[in-house]
Amino acid sequence: MATTIEEALERDGWFRLSTQIDSKRLPVFMGKRSGSEPMRSVLSEKALFAAAAGAAAIAGVLLLSSFFSDGGLRCTFLPTISRTSDPTSELAEALLYYATTPVVPQQSRAEIRLAFDVLRRRSPCNFLVFGLGRDSQLWSALNPGGTTLFLEEDPQWYSTVLKSTPWLKAHHVKYRTQLSEAEELMRSYRAGEGECRPSTGAKGLQHNDRCKLALVGLPVEVYDREWDVVMIDAPKGYYPKAPGRMGAIYTVAVMARGRRGAGDTDVFLHDVDRPVEKKFAMEFLCDKYREGGAGRLWHFRIPPVNVTSVDFC
Repeated sequence: MATTIEEALERDGWFRLSTQIDSKRLPVFMGKRSGSEPMRSVLSEKALFAAAAGAAAIAGVLLLSSFFSDGGLRCTFLPTISRTSDPTSELAEALLYYATTPVVPQQSRAEIRLAFDVLRRRSPCNFLVFGLGRDSQLWSALNPGGTTLFLEEDPQWYSTVLKSTPWLKAHHVKYRTQLSEAEELMRSYRAGEGECRPSTGAKGLQHNDRCKLALVGLPVEVYDREWDVVMIDAPKGYYPKAPGRMGAIYTVAVMARGRRGAGDTDVFLHDVDRPVEKKFAMEFLCDKYREGGAGRLWHFRIPPVNVTSVDFC
């Protein structure tokens, strides 16, 4: 694409404020430099036009990609879940939203591009996203015709997001862990305590109360469906009593290894600049499966593995 949204905005003197804090809950504003003039949070008509043009180009690429396959792996489907919105309408809604709002997705352009390239290759597919955020419409729109499911732990934020975007498919979920327990959870796993070995498989996760890292009690569709692409950008993990992402990382690793259908599972993990995310990623997602990364986002491509294996990596 000759001109991206960000390039168009930068050319016209616009810049983006970013944050290194767990960005799921923090809005990101856009403003214009003009000497000592304060930053304005409302886009000018010229910038809106540039954003709309760029977003339209993205939508066009996505629509074309759904008709013209590049020979990449297609995704597997189970009949238990159906989309509740028309893909074309959803793309139009996303286009309108991002072209007319000062709030932009939390991830950087390079990070979004990393996931975009995989979704373009695999869409329509089964896409599981941990967390609802300012970028939820984007992730759903980047998987036209597929199933995109969001899991969110904050009930107030869950209601807020779905009030404005009721067509998103999402569930409110609860976690059993706290970030302050990360070291003890890792010690317990390495000591062989509980039933946390990968041989439990995806089905074994659902009722595996003995392993505190296992996400139990999720909607049954999460366990029944094979997820082709997973984005881990939640739950919160930046204060001691937050759930942390230890359980999400472990659970996704077990699901990916136990995949029954053809192909690998593409897993994205955000905020890898934080020690817990990095440590648990290396333990369960495995450095040998890491395809690359951008900014604070890592990409893993995990193949199905013999479920009798006693180690993840």
